[in-house]
Amino acid sequence: MEGKEKKPEQSVKNKSQISRRSLFGTTAAVAGAGVLASNLTDPIVRSAYAAGSDAPIRIGFQVHRTGIGATYGKWYERTTNAAAKYINEHGGMGGRPVEIVPEDDGTDPKRGADVVEKFATQHKVDFVYGTLFSHVVMGSSPRAGELKIPYFVVSEGYHVASGALNRYVFQPCITDVRSQISAMSGWIFNNLGKKMTLIYPDYAFGYNHRDYASAAAEKHGAKISAKLAIPPTASSFTRYFAKIPKDTEVIYHVMVGPGVLTFVREMGEHFGSNRPEIFGFIDSLEGVALDSPGLDFLNGTYFWEAMPRYADGYPTHGEKVYRNAVGVDANGASKSDSKDVSTYSHMFGCWETLFAIKEAVEQSGYRDKRDYANLIETFEGFQGFNEGIAHPQGSKMFSGKSHQCYGQQFISKVENSKFDVVHRTSIEDGYYEPETDYTKLPL
Repeated sequence: MEGKEKKPEQSVKNKSQISRRSLFGTTAAVAGAGVLASNLTDPIVRSAYAAGSDAPIRIGFQVHRTGIGATYGKWYERTTNAAAKYINEHGGMGGRPVEIVPEDDGTDPKRGADVVEKFATQHKVDFVYGTLFSHVVMGSSPRAGELKIPYFVVSEGYHVASGALNRYVFQPCITDVRSQISAMSGWIFNNLGKKMTLIYPDYAFGYNHRDYASAAAEKHGAKISAKLAIPPTASSFTRYFAKIPKDTEVIYHVMVGPGVLTFVREMGEHFGSNRPEIFGFIDSLEGVALDSPGLDFLNGTYFWEAMPRYADGYPTHGEKVYRNAVGVDANGASKSDSKDVSTYSHMFGCWETLFAIKEAVEQSGYRDKRDYANLIETFEGFQGFNEGIAHPQGSKMFSGKSHQCYGQQFISKVENSKFDVVHRTSIEDGYYEPETDYTKLPL
């Protein structure tokens, strides 16, 4: 069982380091195009590309300042500004400064499409970046394709990798739900139980969890006892808990939005001490302190984390530099306000994506929108990113066909109102063959 597992090794020279030999039967480690030399102790030192311009590279930041994604939006913006500052202090992108141009999309799909158009036609940015909530990604991405402007999302749905979008959309530095579930499902079913009830939000992101958790259960000889979809604006949840079958051995929950704290509290009130095993995605508690009243029920339950909230969960050099740059303390809260808890398992994607854009700009020799085709083709040639300051969450493999990355995942147990990492997956655990090829689409 989980309590007997050893803490994960902290060395970056392990199975989570990208290896083409282990994935594809070749002998070369991932190198060349798209791999940042960011394992250096000295912060990102690169020679600037002779771009022939001192004009800033303007990046339109589509941010969820309001709506159900506001907590994420606040920390996405804080991380984005920290990354831009760090990049500018170390030579910019191809010798040019980065300028972040923010626009609030209200976490609304229609407004998101309008924001993309505003970026392209009014602000005249070079790229658009930053979207998280999957329904907003789905509502905004078609407009980016129509306007032919590169669109870099920091989401987790399977929307990009599925082939449902277009050649201008990339998700290069945060893993998707399919990969996350593929990586962790064996551990969940082998350690927590074979009969599972799924609780998920009633929109695209939740459907990804429903579909891929169901497929994983079949693969591991497990059973999905019930599937409960909850509207993202719901404020009360007790009636859903009453629908959970009595033979359920493990509850799998992933909730987002302003009602998540109520969700967890009401789950505790409903089950008390006589509960099944519980495995949740950290989305249910992003931005929430674990010692909040009513959350003691969570002690002994498990969560997925993309990047450990607590500093001792993955204390690498790159993670320490990143944590300090965004102003987060060892407990995952703002250094200036211990009650302001970060969305640590998602916001790293903003930091890493800006560095990936930087790499594409420099390797392609990007100057302006006339170079979009070359920049996109350069990005599609990337094989992955090495762990370091630019990629503190860990090494990643990147598929040019699906415009999606693969990376490591963490499973943490709540102990004494704190996350304790008990398992870390490899990149290989979450790898799946791309089912689409955007490179065959016209630019």
